[in-house]
Amino acid sequence: MKKGLLKVKKIIKDLSFKKIFIGIKNIVFRYASTNILFLSYVILCLLLGLVLRMMTVGFPLIGKAFISDLTVILVIGGFGYLFKPKYQFSYFISWMLFFTLLAIGNTIYYEFYQSFLSINLISTASMLGAVDDSLFDKLHIYQFIYLIIPCIFAFIHSRLHKRNYYFEVEKTEKGKKLFMYTVALGVIIFISIAVRFTGTDTSRFVKQWNREYIVQKFGMYVYTFNDLIQSIQPKLNTLFGYDEAAKKFRDFYACKWEEKTSTNKYTNAFKGKNVLMIHAESMQNFLIGLEINGKEVTPNLNKLANSGLYFDKFYPQISVGTSSDTEFTLNTGLMPSSSGTVFVNYYDRMYFGLPKYFNDMGYYTFSTHANNADYWNRKVMHANLGYQEFIAKDSFVVPESEDDPEWVGLGLSDRSFFNQLIPKLINIKEKNEKFYGTIITLSNHSPFNDLEKYDEFKVSMDYVVKDDNGKKTTKTAPYLENTAMGNYIRSAHYADAALGEFISLLEDNNLLEDTVIILYGDHEAKLAKKEFNKLYNYDPTTNDLLEEGDDNYVDVDGYNYDLLRNTPFIIWTADGKYNKTIHNVMGMYDVLPTMANLFGFTEKYSLGHDIFSKNEKIVVFPNGNILTNKIYYSSLNDEYITFEEQPIESTYIDRLKEYSSTILEVSNGIVTHDLIKNEFDKVGACANEKKN
Repeated sequence: MKKGLLKVKKIIKDLSFKKIFIGIKNIVFRYASTNILFLSYVILCLLLGLVLRMMTVGFPLIGKAFISDLTVILVIGGFGYLFKPKYQFSYFISWMLFFTLLAIGNTIYYEFYQSFLSINLISTASMLGAVDDSLFDKLHIYQFIYLIIPCIFAFIHSRLHKRNYYFEVEKTEKGKKLFMYTVALGVIIFISIAVRFTGTDTSRFVKQWNREYIVQKFGMYVYTFNDLIQSIQPKLNTLFGYDEAAKKFRDFYACKWEEKTSTNKYTNAFKGKNVLMIHAESMQNFLIGLEINGKEVTPNLNKLANSGLYFDKFYPQISVGTSSDTEFTLNTGLMPSSSGTVFVNYYDRMYFGLPKYFNDMGYYTFSTHANNADYWNRKVMHANLGYQEFIAKDSFVVPESEDDPEWVGLGLSDRSFFNQLIPKLINIKEKNEKFYGTIITLSNHSPFNDLEKYDEFKVSMDYVVKDDNGKKTTKTAPYLENTAMGNYIRSAHYADAALGEFISLLEDNNLLEDTVIILYGDHEAKLAKKEFNKLYNYDPTTNDLLEEGDDNYVDVDGYNYDLLRNTPFIIWTADGKYNKTIHNVMGMYDVLPTMANLFGFTEKYSLGHDIFSKNEKIVVFPNGNILTNKIYYSSLNDEYITFEEQPIESTYIDRLKEYSSTILEVSNGIVTHDLIKNEFDKVGACANEKKN
């Protein structure tokens, strides 16, 4: 016994810290020296993920995203060991090139949509052809910096090849063991992350409504593979969650249909009147009332806003489908799809849109756009929404050359479009007692670079200076010249002028009689934050920007930038009977129920509410963000800002988050599983104890 204890003590003594350290160092050195290519692949792929997050959502150097990237890189890289060393480079460079192209594509896409690429977007790739100028306008050399990484990897491979590295490694490498160890390590790391998932992490990871959150928290590689799974799931919808989605659908509408509805002074205000919906391309709300050198940017929009019902906090709820998402949400009161776009991927479901309701009231319904009928699959989807006729590009005289004065931006100028549309509207009015039409404009679409065709509008700034003798001199500073904001303002001014001419043509041809004009901006113009900073904080005397702390400084950072994304929504009649600015927040899913109240019909499936009702005003965005009259909540950061002085209770935020989740789940269930068609007759009584 004593000898045994002495032996153990001797072993412990021999295991000094120095020897342990040297032993570990030797093992690490041995592994590193025989796995240079694999380790280079791992480090460079991690760098790809870090750079992507830095250029889009921002990143912590170490965190879930970094570890998640490492997990995917290890698992994929582990399979490289099943190849002989001399063939491993081909395997690793193939994946690295794929990841590089993925990073480039996501960075460019983020410039447009503040979101990330999806497998489902393959079906909408054909849409890029019509907006190639806008696409190239968003391209920058820095977006291709990722190409350096595979070049570095190729250089390392070249050096190793010259040193006869692969021949030497092949003598000792045990590929199958390294494969198992590497993949096992990746799986273990993933499990260690997964067990620490919060409820929020799991929910957003599975539902994938907030793509920014997933990339920021879990990295590009995990997001991509998760997106692949989410993209396949709808194709097998009978196997994935139909029963749960159907139950949520029945429970939600059972209670919504039992909500107490009350009339208000706007009920039936426009019952029986004709309707012209003007879909104003990329028209943002900050333009309303904006003046440069004392000249209004949008004088005609200003007149409509000042003599009609003007909603100054109206927010699009778009996802990757941009204009098509607007058309879907505004018409149906539902949310855009969480995967792909409704117009392209889910066009064959049953939806109840505004045209169908007006059809039921005896209206003739039509839509018109001087673009190809197949763009965004409008030809098919507009018919599904209930439009009886779609008047597309082939019904207009469109110039063949972009040099033609009648071609502005992406196609037929708004001026020519409106002029050619008037005879068609006269014909529709003569043949039909009542009509409902949607007019989709085009000229104000990005990249806003047809400067020579826009009306002359000065985007430089005049300012007055005094010399030592008090003499005043007027000088001119560049201000917004040669900027995206300046070009956009000139484009919007042109579109506004064309709109004013259209309103005059409607009046001259007695088309405003018994007609309601409803105008809405379909989505934001995708202008960068720096453009707004230049707009609001320019100092002509220094030709520079005001600094924070200056009395005239306007903060456009953080959530203030998000709140600038609203668009105008105006309901106008020539008699000016209803003239008011409504300051309540409003989403596009509120349009259908609001119009149901104004025009006297009953709708069932919208997720929003009549803006004139007493319901709390809540705008839910597809990424999970929420806006009310009290707060703006960021799903990405799980934080909020308040518009009121009194503190906001946590229970209020929790209720909003639960409401947002319900709205998104119910809508996605309808779109994915065709629940209106399959479940409408199964909606029973509301089971909630507390009914609205």
